[in-house]
Amino acid sequence: MASQTGAIVQQSLNALMGDPAFLPNLQEQAREQAFLSLAAILSTPNKVHKAFLRITVDNGNVVRIPAYRIQHNDTLGPYKGGIRFHESVSEDEVTNLAALMTLKNALHEVPFGGGKGGVVINPRIYSAKELYLICKKYVQYFSDVLGPDKDIPAPDMGTGEREMDWMMAEYKSIHPGQPYLGSFTGKSVINGGSLGRREATGKGVYFTFRYMLYDFLKAQSSWLAGSTNPFVQTALALADKPLSIAVQGFGNVGSVAAMEAYKCANLQNKVVAVSDRNVTLYNPDGLSIPALLDYAVQHQGDLPATEAALSELDLKAQILGREDVLYLNVDVLILAALEEQVHQGNVDQVKARIIVEGANAPVTGEADVALTARGTIIIPDILANAGGVIVSYFEWLQGRETQFFSEEQVYQMLYEKMKKTLNGILPAFFGDPFPLRQNCYNHAVMKLSTVLYRQGKLY
Repeated sequence: MASQTGAIVQQSLNALMGDPAFLPNLQEQAREQAFLSLAAILSTPNKVHKAFLRITVDNGNVVRIPAYRIQHNDTLGPYKGGIRFHESVSEDEVTNLAALMTLKNALHEVPFGGGKGGVVINPRIYSAKELYLICKKYVQYFSDVLGPDKDIPAPDMGTGEREMDWMMAEYKSIHPGQPYLGSFTGKSVINGGSLGRREATGKGVYFTFRYMLYDFLKAQSSWLAGSTNPFVQTALALADKPLSIAVQGFGNVGSVAAMEAYKCANLQNKVVAVSDRNVTLYNPDGLSIPALLDYAVQHQGDLPATEAALSELDLKAQILGREDVLYLNVDVLILAALEEQVHQGNVDQVKARIIVEGANAPVTGEADVALTARGTIIIPDILANAGGVIVSYFEWLQGRETQFFSEEQVYQMLYEKMKKTLNGILPAFFGDPFPLRQNCYNHAVMKLSTVLYRQGKLY
């Protein structure tokens, strides 16, 4: 597990150790031994699977591509987590993401454990046929450890419903006569996928922010008004003013979150900046997100990067460097790109008062400490970007029952589940000095620890 996640888990265990209401039957030496066991279990994966996929590419050459499936913990149910196709994939990264999935599912009470997969490629340089072969080989190499009741992959960076369709079809071929609809989630609707799955993560990212700043604060304003908690003061200062929002990343998560902000009627939002792998577009008066979405759909997900392209769309925006989105003077920064975007080297340049983690681990541990010290609210990945796995759970249920929900039902169920989590977390966050990330980890670790103890796994 990466040091940041491991350190926060250990902090949670330290806090729980001194709570007499938590596992009260464990006392003195037995309690110390149990907590040592918990630290060992939660800081390491159950299994690490690695393979080199043998692929014949279009020019006839044979290549070997590193691939991983990390199964971190299955205490709460089958392993669950996405498969990412990216050149930065490494065993350490996938292991950390698998651990994050364990905690995320525990926090939101989704009956899955944590897993993650990765293939070390840049999918943009491979043809559709080559990607199809990579997907088939991935399932072939890991078929023994995957399955609807074992380990259920989903899309992640560089993958989508097309890749999940291919992988499910290969799983079905390898396991004839066995249930297969629940073997992969994030599939196309025609192949048993759930309506709303593609948009779920982005919608959930914006919902967590909107619920905290509008629904929760509005309902709890009386007892929060006199609080000296710096996070309460930050939230109240922003709750009743027009908000400027910047979004890093314009893929499935960032573009959907930007659109949710653009059309939100509850908060006075203005999306003033968006970025992708090439460029940041900035307009202090606000950007037309629908027009940018239409352009991205027609240009392989890329934003317009030249004055000519902007002029053709009749859009006014400054063209800035792709990292400039991080440093703009905005109220809210939604990070929906890669890991470690805000770090010790650039945290002093970040001006946003609220940061929402749409990506996994976009803020490093050192940057997290620095931002928290100045009263910046960070809505962490474990809380904000769980929409994908929650709707994946709904898809898994629909596949088992072969009864399918409408898109409206899916979103309503998603919001209700996230609302339940937020109502369990936010009172503690605004009522004590712990940052929101630590509160989320405390809840997740408490749930996992209780179940591990009940199952006799701490001896």
